Amino acid sequence: MIYGATHTCLASAQTALSFTEDLQKKANSMMLIMGYSLTPDVTTGSLSITDKSTNNPALKMISFGGGDRISEQVPLYLEGTVAINRYDPSFNAGTADSSTLLPVRWNSISGTGGIGWDFNVTKEFRFRPIFNVTLGHLESDASIFNRALEDRTGKNLDFLNRGRLNVYGAGGSLMLDYENYKPEREIDFEARFTYIPLNSFDSSAAVRGHSDSQSFSLWSRSRTPTSMRFFDIPIRHVLELAHTQFLGDMRGSLGFNSLTSVGTGIELDRRESDPILTRIRLMFRFQFGQNVQGTSIGIAASF
Repeated sequence: MIYGATHTCLASAQTALSFTEDLQKKANSMMLIMGYSLTPDVTTGSLSITDKSTNNPALKMISFGGGDRISEQVPLYLEGTVAINRYDPSFNAGTADSSTLLPVRWNSISGTGGIGWDFNVTKEFRFRPIFNVTLGHLESDASIFNRALEDRTGKNLDFLNRGRLNVYGAGGSLMLDYENYKPEREIDFEARFTYIPLNSFDSSAAVRGHSDSQSFSLWSRSRTPTSMRFFDIPIRHVLELAHTQFLGDMRGSLGFNSLTSVGTGIELDRRESDPILTRIRLMFRFQFGQNVQGTSIGIAASF
């Protein structure tokens, strides 16, 4: 899915901060941004924020993920998420001319895996504890600025040129899963709390840090059969509602405390013809939060 938004969210360069302090602050921000993409979540699966009124005009996040239990007989739950983020902060160059800013582009990739076990509360309700681990890597592509600014400022900008920020995290999630499947209607509901602290390792000295990734999310989906068919494949109408509250260090770090997604779409029910690729969905979503809103179109499949 693709989510676009316009929002004043990232702090402009702080002239009162030293270059090192500003660099560390932006690096901490990047670790926080990684925290938005650690688990499967329709509200942050793809997020693009732009604000030309600040010195940090671009943030792009996209992730691919999913999870499910192996079978009814084997209630082992597995999930995984891969995320790619691009963050364009600007730094004060630390010269007498405080308006001299260094535009930088940082690119990160992270992967998170989870393993859990389902405990049946009732036939429809399951309690699911999950253990999560994540690894992330960040690099800057500002090498074209490095030599000129080092000559002008006398500062070592090695991180901006060749520096790396490596991140690891280990934590977990608690999930309550509800499934009520009937021929005339299918309903899914999930409530989830996630806590994955992130720490740097084997990184440039200037950007070592720590951040807490915490969130509480609600997600629901209903599927209703229709009279339409596509090449003899039944078509179902899908409604979806999701809400995520960001907690800990993530709360307010991008200018909002929560995101809500409302979606509708269609689904091809292939369970009768294909035991592996059982469902294909096309979804349109409207997403909004404090001072931010956008739309997305998503394609998904169930196995």
